[in-house]
Amino acid sequence: MPRPERALLALGFRPFYLLASGFAAVSVLLWALQFAGILRAPILAGPAWHGHEMLFGYTLAVIAGFLLTAVRNWTGLPTPTGAALGALALLWIAGRVLVLTPFAIAAAVVNALFPIAVAAAIGMPLFRSRNRRNYFFVALLALASAVVLAVHLSLLGLVEWPARASLQVGLDVVLFIIAVIAGRVIPMFTNNGVPGAGASRRPWLETMALASVLAMLAADLVGAGASVVVPVALVAMLGHGARLALWHPWRTSSAPLVWVLHAAYAWIPLHFALRALAAGGLVPGTLAIHALTLGVVGGMTIGMMTRTARGHTARPLKAGRAEVAAYLLVFAAAIVRVFGGMLLPSLYVGTVVTSAVLWSAAFAVYFVKYLPWLIRPRLDGKPG
Repeated sequence: MPRPERALLALGFRPFYLLASGFAAVSVLLWALQFAGILRAPILAGPAWHGHEMLFGYTLAVIAGFLLTAVRNWTGLPTPTGAALGALALLWIAGRVLVLTPFAIAAAVVNALFPIAVAAAIGMPLFRSRNRRNYFFVALLALASAVVLAVHLSLLGLVEWPARASLQVGLDVVLFIIAVIAGRVIPMFTNNGVPGAGASRRPWLETMALASVLAMLAADLVGAGASVVVPVALVAMLGHGARLALWHPWRTSSAPLVWVLHAAYAWIPLHFALRALAAGGLVPGTLAIHALTLGVVGGMTIGMMTRTARGHTARPLKAGRAEVAAYLLVFAAAIVRVFGGMLLPSLYVGTVVTSAVLWSAAFAVYFVKYLPWLIRPRLDGKPG
């Protein structure tokens, strides 16, 4: 039987899901303790760095693991394994370490290099197989690299572009990736996992929903005001809400591996509703950000990490108690973070810490449950 380290580097989802879940469990809890003043020695310099790490640390790790695995299936060609995959993982780890050190330029270079390296790793099999349908993932990873660099340079005071604006553009890029993947897999998973669900798609609505995310990305790139952001956000809210309705989420309650993806997607129209309200000065902008990061990104990533890890380790595509607990903890974290601070402003710090504890517990559950599976070969003996 292959040694654990060889199994761990057999396919992209293995090291990156393990790194992402461990990082999510530890880093958010430490940040919340720092935010509350309980942890006296600062870990990160401020909220912008916290946002940087959750977006370009955690989220990019999950995206990398997913794409390095999916592209092999899409093309029938190999993606990095073994030493090459280990080098990608070490590059990601180096980025997480360097942001905690005084070596700011090195941190900027390494963190900007990681999405480029992933783009090259998936780009070669995509181009060799002429899989034009998925070329845009390479372009989006290149854009993510540029955004990472912009965040670093703005935080270093070398450019006047606000770090928060760069992070918002990065979130828009991630949302677009999620919206594309969700549109492909959620209706399919729904119909396969829930007999008679009848999930469907409308080409015009697919185009509208995805175009609305790109329109918001463009608005954030140019720093558009409320007169642009509000109507774009409202159109996006309606488009993604209608898209979700066609997938019949109310029929998925018996299939946790399916309903978790529907529940995560439901936070997208809520995110856009909060963006419209925030642009109008009615609610803080952080509510929209956390609806996206905890609700959409957190829910979608934990759902895809469980499903793909089970499938690619040859285990049944059925969520157990641990998975359901992790799903519920993630969504509880999102609800407390978004609505707790809104409804209980006097307990804001407490809601932040509570949300962080719930989030960390969710990913700790995943890490503990999936660690033995991710470091061991597939049950059926096949490669990967």
